[in-house]
Amino acid sequence: MTEAFLGFIAVFALAFLRIPLAVAMSIAGIVGLGLMRGWNPAFASTSQTIFETGFHYVLSVIPLFVLMGNFVARAGMARELFTAANAFVGHKRGGLAMASIIASGGFGSICGSSIATAATMSRVAYPEMKAHGYKDTLATGSIASGGTLGILIPPSTVLVIYGIITETDIGRLFVAGILPGIVAITCLCMAVVFVTWRDPEAGPPAKRFTWKERFAAIRGVWGVALLFALVIGGIYGGVFTATEGAGVGAAGAFVFALLRRTLSPRVLMEVLIESSRTTAMLFMILIGAMIFTNFINFTSMPGDLRDFVLQFSPHPIMVVVVMMGIYLALGMVMEELAIVLLTIPVFFPVITGLGFDPVWFGILIVTIVEIGLISPPVGLNLFVLNSLLPDVKLNTLYRGVWPFVIADVVRLGILIAVPSIALWLPSLMQ
Repeated sequence: MTEAFLGFIAVFALAFLRIPLAVAMSIAGIVGLGLMRGWNPAFASTSQTIFETGFHYVLSVIPLFVLMGNFVARAGMARELFTAANAFVGHKRGGLAMASIIASGGFGSICGSSIATAATMSRVAYPEMKAHGYKDTLATGSIASGGTLGILIPPSTVLVIYGIITETDIGRLFVAGILPGIVAITCLCMAVVFVTWRDPEAGPPAKRFTWKERFAAIRGVWGVALLFALVIGGIYGGVFTATEGAGVGAAGAFVFALLRRTLSPRVLMEVLIESSRTTAMLFMILIGAMIFTNFINFTSMPGDLRDFVLQFSPHPIMVVVVMMGIYLALGMVMEELAIVLLTIPVFFPVITGLGFDPVWFGILIVTIVEIGLISPPVGLNLFVLNSLLPDVKLNTLYRGVWPFVIADVVRLGILIAVPSIALWLPSLMQ
């Protein structure tokens, strides 16, 4: 167990020296295996991990969903989603903020990236809210928190990575994210209601749409609904696997972008280059995590930690609560994907040893990542908005996001207390 702790210290030390996370985990894993098993076995294990990860069929889901998200972002579907949501809730206090959250959920269902969702909605929703006199705290807080929905509502790159590391069925993870996604949208909208109840001037009502205008707005989002139904419906119904669904989704998004005349040869090349860069980054991080995981699994840490926890015989659910508390604390000072990749090798064996469902734990992990994405001081979505909205001070973003952080913590408690929210739909899969 001591070796594992030294490995974690090495990763943190290297990361502190600004060495990329993938490199830090690889170095710690290789050196750890070399000192414990010998250098030849360590290098052989590392080369095998790199080869198997690069040629793993299931991993092809990552570049395909990344490509799908980039095509969707270029197709301009986000504005139509916001218009449709605005048609139904925009006339309420804080309605435009709620419309931003709902539209983010819809965009996340065909994108899979938190950063892309937040960046896109900042261009679509923020100007509308400013034009109607919204305070920056509510406007940016709703966009930043709504952006996190991109990694919960399927497809989700974080769920793909979690599924690969833990060998959990990715299709079941995707389907499990649907109902928690609806709960997330509800909780975030309730945070808007609370903010405008305390300060009615934070989000004044916008114009009320007629039912004719509402139906017209709904017709504008048929492409999003069709793409989501095609991909997730096909996976849920057993028509195709998650990898095949990713291929169908990428092809469908490409067709939509073509039909909307948003794909010139130059734009297509930009999409392909951006998708390649994102995929390369994710694969490097994943390979580093797998190398480090091999080292952790070779040590006695997972078993020792499980025995240590069971020794005190606490209620199993309290173990999960403590883990989530650790994640919340780490999320305020560390990058979220790094936390997941470093802790899953340790926590996952404990969870399965206590008899909890790995699909349910995967949804909890994504929820924790969502909270970390908007938690000051290192919430990534906050820095994205800060770069895209230079007139809004970072301190304003910090103040505006706290009601949504609290709403997300409440949501996490609901998912812990009622696991069936995440597990009901997967239990009906063929």
